[in-house]
Amino acid sequence: MRRSNFFLVYLLLVVAQILICNYFHLTPYVTLSLLPVMVLCLPVRVSTLGALFIAFATGMSVDLLAEGLPGLNTLALLPVAYLRIPLIKLIFGEDLISRGEDFTVRKNGIGKVTLAVILVQSLFLLLYIWADGAGMRPFWFNALRFGASLLAGYAAAIIVIDALAPDTRK
Repeated sequence: MRRSNFFLVYLLLVVAQILICNYFHLTPYVTLSLLPVMVLCLPVRVSTLGALFIAFATGMSVDLLAEGLPGLNTLALLPVAYLRIPLIKLIFGEDLISRGEDFTVRKNGIGKVTLAVILVQSLFLLLYIWADGAGMRPFWFNALRFGASLLAGYAAAIIVIDALAPDTRK
């Protein structure tokens, strides 16, 4: 995918995330966020510093236009951006980074992509739920919210990956 198309799709997904936050409240147990997978799918040519700036701008946009607590998405998204390249190296291998290729489900397999998605969603959700609850909610509620949100986030992530990292060999 050309870089301009990627960032256009990325911006449309930010708008979709804002709409999800504003209008689709499934239950108090589900926090549906496309943001961690969007950051994971940034082209590998984007440096860690660039990913941090993009994650900050994305998180603050959603925080200011959708969420009631400014900084909540940003707080949870910045560690995902910081750990993106090491995670890609760990799961997909060094050669993906050295060749400057983006990962796809078809090239790298559903198992590796699933592992990457679960790791970034888990990191995001752990920080998000911790900061959102501020120690006021019981552990069982937070654990149930984490599990339900992880399942919902994984289902949405597959659609996001197909939009941001399409397989050019189709």
